[in-house]
Amino acid sequence: MSNKLKYAPSPPPEPVITGSLEPGPKKRGRKRTKKQYFTPDTDAAIKEYLASSNQDERDNIFARRIHYPFYKLAENLIHTFKFYYTEVDDLEDLKHEVICFLLEKLDYFKPEKGTKAFSYFSIVGKNYLILYNNNNYKKKKQKADLTAVDEDEGILHQLGRDGRKQEIKDFIDYLTEYIDKHMFTMFKKDKDRRVCDAINTLFKRRENLEIFNKKALYIYIREMTDVDTPVITKVTKKLRGIYKNLYTEYDETGYVKV
Repeated sequence: MSNKLKYAPSPPPEPVITGSLEPGPKKRGRKRTKKQYFTPDTDAAIKEYLASSNQDERDNIFARRIHYPFYKLAENLIHTFKFYYTEVDDLEDLKHEVICFLLEKLDYFKPEKGTKAFSYFSIVGKNYLILYNNNNYKKKKQKADLTAVDEDEGILHQLGRDGRKQEIKDFIDYLTEYIDKHMFTMFKKDKDRRVCDAINTLFKRRENLEIFNKKALYIYIREMTDVDTPVITKVTKKLRGIYKNLYTEYDETGYVKV
């Protein structure tokens, strides 16, 4: 984008919907559906933007078809995760900053890898706002009255828990799928695969798992697999390395190539 600041920090107009405007059959009741802002046309527009080398054409695509979805994404991230520690007086200015950051990251997005644009830019935007929010909280903590900061601290901790919880959930879903697909490549021995499968099953059932003690988990896995503790230790060590590598990939790209 030749001049990012030309998109003023105010709500952009919604994209014009093309196609038939004939009213459909009326439906009874008061059922409402949530209006989507990140649509298949947004995905198509992003691909067209990335495929173009003409800056004027890129500006036009962004202004007409990408700006509004990015605006709504920024708005939803701010309010969903309560990113309210800002250096600006108006949240419209913060949304504008997020949009500019997403615009900077557009060329890093690789649709040919199968990544969903909404997932990628949600993670990119959320990570930007977490860093932005935490930095501003630190500044406030240095200047503000200690009592007021203590009251706000609960909000910050909840923010961290909510955002981190969803991020870990998404990553573990990728991880379990990856392990299912590559288990026979990662482990050649049957007993190693039994342990790997048991651990992966625990990951999948994590929301219903009431065991948090490491020793208790080892005993539980041993009962499930009928193998000795050294085997469990060996497998968990290898899985830990895989976890770290895949999380690095997830943190950088927003997905894991399964």
